Amino acid sequence: MNQKSEIHSVCGWRDNQNSLRSRSCRSVAPFVACASFLCALLSAPSARAQTPLQFSISFPTSVHSEPLTGRVFVIITKTNQPEPRIQLLSEGAPPFFGEDVTNLKPGQDAIIDADVPGYPLASLKDLPAGDYYVEAFLNVYTEFHRADGHTVWAHQDWIGELPTLAPGNPYSAVQKMHLDPEKGFDIHLSMDKVISDDEFTGSPILAQLAPPRETQWIKIIKFQSPSLTKFWGQPMYLGATILLPKDYDSHPNSYYPVVYNQGHFYQPIPWEFDTDASHETPEAAAAGKASGLGTGYEFYQAWISQNFPRFIMVTWQHPCPYFDDSYAVNSDACGPFGDAIMNELIPYIESHFRIIRQSYARIVEGGSTGGWESLALQLYHPKFFGGAWVFDPDPIDFRSFQQTNLYDENNAFDYQSPSTWFTLKKPWSRTPRGLVRSTVEETSHYEDILGPNGRSDYQLDGWWGIFCPVGPDGYPQPMWNMQTGEINHEVVNYAREHGYDLTDYAQTHWSEIGPDLVGKLHFFVGDMDSYYLNLAVYRMEDFLKTSKPFYDGSFAYGRPMKGHGWHPMTWADLLRDMAAQVKKNAPSNADTSLWNY
Repeated sequence: MNQKSEIHSVCGWRDNQNSLRSRSCRSVAPFVACASFLCALLSAPSARAQTPLQFSISFPTSVHSEPLTGRVFVIITKTNQPEPRIQLLSEGAPPFFGEDVTNLKPGQDAIIDADVPGYPLASLKDLPAGDYYVEAFLNVYTEFHRADGHTVWAHQDWIGELPTLAPGNPYSAVQKMHLDPEKGFDIHLSMDKVISDDEFTGSPILAQLAPPRETQWIKIIKFQSPSLTKFWGQPMYLGATILLPKDYDSHPNSYYPVVYNQGHFYQPIPWEFDTDASHETPEAAAAGKASGLGTGYEFYQAWISQNFPRFIMVTWQHPCPYFDDSYAVNSDACGPFGDAIMNELIPYIESHFRIIRQSYARIVEGGSTGGWESLALQLYHPKFFGGAWVFDPDPIDFRSFQQTNLYDENNAFDYQSPSTWFTLKKPWSRTPRGLVRSTVEETSHYEDILGPNGRSDYQLDGWWGIFCPVGPDGYPQPMWNMQTGEINHEVVNYAREHGYDLTDYAQTHWSEIGPDLVGKLHFFVGDMDSYYLNLAVYRMEDFLKTSKPFYDGSFAYGRPMKGHGWHPMTWADLLRDMAAQVKKNAPSNADTSLWNY
């Protein structure tokens, strides 16, 4: 790997002192010379004579008996609720500092000092004096010998975007301490704990991220993918969570339409389906009303009602080493996930569950990441799927990659006002009322400290792992420099040429794919989307309004002040809309008697 291990010696100048003090002088002159040198050494204004400013971090053999390669962190917070490593999960993180380590042995110190970069503070020197909670953590990397000839190190687990919760990663106890960079400190932290498989059960905050368990309604599959395993040189897996319709077992000869629901891996149960009435709290009801979707328990009540569409619903799991989701497409850095999903995952699901294996009965749906990939699946496979419900998709037009036109602009961080001499920082996220929460520059720096070479497990690196080519070192080349924001137009053009700009792809291929997409495309986004994703949707609508043949789908915009995740209907009503389209497109000889709509 490119990053060197920073396993420093912390006491080189002290060794010199000790050797001088241990010698016996055999004559006065040597003794005077020795004493003079020692006085000069101790009185000189040298930085080496000051108290160090560093954390030394190690793990014992009880945690791991062999050396580990990965990225070690120190997180420094004002609160331990939740514990510091959990607070690392967004660009609003408290100060943290990270460094890659290679073959770190048990008992060997990794050093986080003033030269190690951090976020949002550039250095430990910038930390205000005060009382803090401190925790160390190691994100363990796996070595991959890929089929493309590259050897890379990346994060691999079944958690995806949550390495601070990934089983097997070591971490230290949280310690409260006073830190003052002016006075210096030299603190040792022992990562003597290991994240366990039941990490999610101990905290109400994390309980909502817990993997699902099988019930009479929920079935779970997971299998090793031959094509992905061949590409990565390590066992790689695909999975799915399946929601069965009411009376599925009572009708063993009946087949059902399917909704392939796309979403981030940490919420794998389709549409938050929840049979537990105790979860129907006033807070949950208020959140369901605010989103427009209702609650998971309300969806369950509709699901088991007498006159409700009988569908099978499926949420896929397909994490890539660079993100918790492969975007369901082939890519240079992540490999043939698109082929694996179409040729391995879907056939497995449709052969193990009673799904109607015809286009009209297959619906794709998702929001955000899932919105992008639902549209991509429908565009790339226009005959295979029977409709796409696309909610607040990740940028589907690279002329509006949030606030940046990747083709015409040179910097993703800054906006140059045409009438003034100064620049403005481009926002990354906002509240529905327009208050900027973070900038593109801040998010880029955050991810760069979480893990260089595309290994932050966060959003930008997720995009780079899908849209971008690999460089000579085998890692994804980013669309822009993560420290300066300078756009790499060669990488951007590669992404367009490979069909990841979905508006450009639709325009370029419409004469070929358009006839099979009529009536199948439905878009929904808030006009104050938290990540400015509505801007690209507007551009897609501009094209589809002029398409020939006419797309004959729909666009709906949440107004006023509707942010990310806005839906104009409940989960139940959404399924009713999909069912109406399935029934409309079903052949005349289809038996719809058990669909109950």
